[in-house]
Amino acid sequence: MRFQLGAFTFTRTVLNTAFRMVYPFLPVFARGLGVDLPTIALAVTARSSVGLASPILGSIADARGRKATMLLGLVLFSVGASLVAIWPLFPVLVVSMVLATLGKVLFDPTMQAYLGEHIHYSRRGLAIAVTEFGWSGAFLLGVPLAGWAIAARGWTAPFPWLAALGLGAAGLLWAVLPADEHPRRPSSSWAGGLNLILRNRSAMAGLTFGILVSLANEVVNIVFGAWLEGAFGLKVLALGAASAVIGVAELSGEGFVAGFADRLGKRRAVALGTGLNAIACVALPHLDANIFTALVGLFGFFITFEFTLVSAIPLMTELAPGARGTLMGSNIAGQSAGRALGALVGPALFGAGLLANSTVAAGLDILALFVLLRFVRE
Repeated sequence: MRFQLGAFTFTRTVLNTAFRMVYPFLPVFARGLGVDLPTIALAVTARSSVGLASPILGSIADARGRKATMLLGLVLFSVGASLVAIWPLFPVLVVSMVLATLGKVLFDPTMQAYLGEHIHYSRRGLAIAVTEFGWSGAFLLGVPLAGWAIAARGWTAPFPWLAALGLGAAGLLWAVLPADEHPRRPSSSWAGGLNLILRNRSAMAGLTFGILVSLANEVVNIVFGAWLEGAFGLKVLALGAASAVIGVAELSGEGFVAGFADRLGKRRAVALGTGLNAIACVALPHLDANIFTALVGLFGFFITFEFTLVSAIPLMTELAPGARGTLMGSNIAGQSAGRALGALVGPALFGAGLLANSTVAAGLDILALFVLLRFVRE
């Protein structure tokens, strides 16, 4: 299992590098393709829409097996990445991003379902946290390497490497994962899995919790750059420092999950993280005395959110064991919907200042905490 966890972490670093590098290098991609930012943003929108299909895609793992579904996801990812290297055109980039995201959406919930079946619940928080290092690792390692490649050889330079690494990850997982078993279960179709989830109050409450905390995070996340720019007038410096702070905060949050979630209990850890995130939301607008205090506030906001979100994953894996793939896919879809709604609401609230955003986010956290404590049972 240690080899498998290492392979999963490496694979997620590759997948998340492709996902996260789009944001800092979006203007570079636009110039390389000869389009403006609003046009290339359509590609990001198309990519985001794939996440809404996660419940259906997650059911594939329940029906066809974990290993086969993960390998299929990596093949689709590599095909998508290679297309841009061959045909560097805007329509091809859109198709490439959709395929790569489809591969990620197939892989992530399937991997979580696999760990739910092969790691005892008492140690599952540690295992999930180890694989989540692939999220922060992409920001701290993969994205800088992609930037170096772009600076040296142009905007398409990272794509052939990502395609090759995706195929390499597929070969690695093919070697280290056991062959699939195909037990007959009522959730072997999307409808069957969905029916199990709809009749499970804890599972439905867990999905509601994920929507609420993702919405709360995005309400602040979507405007913190504008807040830093308006408060300090140091756009490049402040945003660059904030990016480093976010990466370290995410890595630290995952480390705390690895160290404490299993000892505290998953539900208790999620509750603790949610409460601390609400406090961080309330404190953030009052930490604008200088750039240092503002970055401290952002660190607190992102580390508590990451601790909450990662602690919730092992909790979710055990809420509907008969439909793990479908439930974990539904969880990703719910979080995607929460982020999409937050991206719409956040800028409108920011017209009244960051205090409005942080107050709404804290209120959503408190509502999520109520749902967790009242309806979710381990």
